[in-house]
Amino acid sequence: MIAYFLLASIIGWADRIEYSFLNGIVLAIGVCMAISNYKRARHDRMPYLHGFGTGIITSAVASVVFGLFLIIYMVVNPNFVEQLRAQDLFGFDLSVTIAFLAVLLQGVMSGMIISLVAMQYFKSPDHKPMEQLD
Repeated sequence: MIAYFLLASIIGWADRIEYSFLNGIVLAIGVCMAISNYKRARHDRMPYLHGFGTGIITSAVASVVFGLFLIIYMVVNPNFVEQLRAQDLFGFDLSVTIAFLAVLLQGVMSGMIISLVAMQYFKSPDHKPMEQLD
């Protein structure tokens, strides 16, 4: 997500909120790769909740790292915050803290949904819901 953001900054898309949906695609690819790698490490035998948790943790870590990067970027480039305020999407209440929390909330909630969807694909073929707890 950081690489995409830096590329968007160079192109001039960083201040356009509508292009941030591509972060969801980057997050989806990362979550699916993490679940897939975890399943491969477990010799293709993975409990459903372990895979789901892997996706959530992956999205949470990615969101926190991206949020911290965004804080640094906003401090270094204060014009970015002013450009977002000028669009009046968040009003004049937009601060670095609110931007960090918005990135964190969006990333974790998107990651939960992506993990739920991805686990339908990655779950074991003989998965039987609620038969036993691991």
